[in-house]
Amino acid sequence: MDSRSPSIASIGIIGRHNNPLHISLFPATGTGYEADRDKLEYSFMLNSCLDIFEARMPSKGLTQDFGLLQALDERIAMYGWLTNTGVKFVVVVDMEGAPAEGMKVTAGLGLRNSDLTPVFQALQTAYIRLLRNPFYVPDDHDPKLSKGTGSLQITSPRFIKEVERIGKTWYPGIGPI
Repeated sequence: MDSRSPSIASIGIIGRHNNPLHISLFPATGTGYEADRDKLEYSFMLNSCLDIFEARMPSKGLTQDFGLLQALDERIAMYGWLTNTGVKFVVVVDMEGAPAEGMKVTAGLGLRNSDLTPVFQALQTAYIRLLRNPFYVPDDHDPKLSKGTGSLQITSPRFIKEVERIGKTWYPGIGPI
């Protein structure tokens, strides 16, 4: 039996009006557990976190790191981060997702919130770079402000590529991404 290490299964970017802006999937490599969950299933998972964000919303100030939002089972856990513009980042972690090549992994060992901080900081940096693009108009992706023109999803190839890089690069204990 090969040892396995936690890996990112999905990254979701959710708008301030709880509309999905982007979902990236990172299928598990290996056999057994459903290696290729579909985008709809992850959309439901991400949607299930919205009430948790609302319940934990601080009355004063803004806390960015929401930590563990929920664990669906012994394998799948969801972590959240809130930007000061109200955009939410949700990272779904598969606790047995990737072969641990050269890493010492203890079965049943969970993640610390600080293990995902580099992911959230890198996602926030990527999102800020997207907002700084003069051709990106955030209101086009807002269901309350858009007039039915275009997609409500983020379609920037540069942003999508950066999210993919972050999801594939992360492992527990990594420094800045």
